[in-house]
Amino acid sequence: MASLRHLAAGPACHHRSGVAAATASLQLRRLPSCSRSRHFTRIYAISSNDIRVGTNVEVDGAPWKVLEFLHVKPGKGAAFVRTKMRNYVTGNTVEKTFRAGSTEPSLSKETKQFTYKDGSQFVFMDLTTFEESRLNEADVGDKQKWLKEGMDCNLLYWNGKIIDFELPITVRLTVTDTDPGASDSVQGGTKPATLETGAVVTVPSFVNVGDDILVDSRTGQYMNRA
Repeated sequence: MASLRHLAAGPACHHRSGVAAATASLQLRRLPSCSRSRHFTRIYAISSNDIRVGTNVEVDGAPWKVLEFLHVKPGKGAAFVRTKMRNYVTGNTVEKTFRAGSTEPSLSKETKQFTYKDGSQFVFMDLTTFEESRLNEADVGDKQKWLKEGMDCNLLYWNGKIIDFELPITVRLTVTDTDPGASDSVQGGTKPATLETGAVVTVPSFVNVGDDILVDSRTGQYMNRA
């Protein structure tokens, strides 16, 4: 039986020979967090009810990300969760089924502040220890469209190596270029706007250069003026 380890909450090279099935055990009890002011490391266990799209877990010594999940409660026997998962290391996508059990966690997430860009590297700092962590442009990918100096991000570690990072869901950015705005009373019109990070989003017609706006970093959609 495989073991599952989970973190508090990659490249695509899909397996062409079909999806593999495996059964793994889930952690059932929450472990205490280790806090350092607002910047912290969290490692904790989960139950099958905690499985969600985007959950990061360790199975059989490898890190995975949940892409799809379905909770199943059969008429007889224990409930289980059927998932589709992607391996962070190989990029393979497989199906796995988890049932109740327990194990030890080994993934961790740390909150660090993006401080500056050094050439092609993005530098994140722990504001308590002042320790730096670096990510290459290829690792940051399209997320750099929403990444602003001074922004707190969650870095995902596996065996001491950064394998992913998360932006805040809501990011506040300044409009640097757009057509002149209309009156706030004008409804329905939209236009493109360039933000301080270089990202281009669609905004209401009343938004002007210099306005701070809130954007959903998951979808790139305008939310409202800050």
